[in-house]
Amino acid sequence: MTRIFDAAAGGKNNFQADKDMVRHFEQAAPVLTTAAHAVLQFLSRVVRRLAATEGIDQFMIIGSGVPSGLPPGRRLHDLARQVSPSPAVRTVYVENNPMVVTMAQATIEPFSDLVRVVDGDIHEIDEMLGDRVVQTFLDWDRPIAVLLLSAQSLDDEEYAHYVIKRLRHAAPAGSFLALAHTTFDAVPQELLPAVRDVLAMTLPHLAIRTKEEIEALLDDLDLVEPGLVWVPEWHAGDDAACADQPATSGNYGAVAHIP
Repeated sequence: MTRIFDAAAGGKNNFQADKDMVRHFEQAAPVLTTAAHAVLQFLSRVVRRLAATEGIDQFMIIGSGVPSGLPPGRRLHDLARQVSPSPAVRTVYVENNPMVVTMAQATIEPFSDLVRVVDGDIHEIDEMLGDRVVQTFLDWDRPIAVLLLSAQSLDDEEYAHYVIKRLRHAAPAGSFLALAHTTFDAVPQELLPAVRDVLAMTLPHLAIRTKEEIEALLDDLDLVEPGLVWVPEWHAGDDAACADQPATSGNYGAVAHIP
């Protein structure tokens, strides 16, 4: 899924098969590339807002956080550093795709002592949180912003709920948990069969949840305004991708405060 997101966002860390998959999705419902940009813009706004207004200077970004299509100075760790009052904003990217991990480590880490890219898998949440770099590079006695971008890869509902609770309890008081999640809520009924067929052939274990199902994942969390909304509706201006038709982003987004 990470490489497909990269291909949809115009990056280079993907294969021809990933580009072909994007093309298949676009033929079924021509919104994928626009949706990818809407998600990236949502993440950018989350990072900026938490760094600038909440004083967060530590970020852990899980899944699809380093698309290669972003120009220098526009990646999430760059944005946090640009607006934070802290001179030492630290960011850990967690990815489970070897290609993405290798390329990110080669193109980001040599230029910054404040960014690390870790090979980790949300399907092994305890091992991921116990990783040496995750534990030592970030200060777990101070607030951290955790951005979870791969929840749709968790097709077991019980485990998906466990992951959210595990992240919530691992993060220190004053932390934030952000979530972006794909949905088919706005796909026209006449297009749903074709979209589901493509998904079954290409990403059979992807969990596409409704808004109610995503709300259940976030149950008991204190969501900051405006709550769980289409990603272009989360503190965005008119220039955001899909701003005129937010539902075409195909993704809901939310940020929760951890007291």
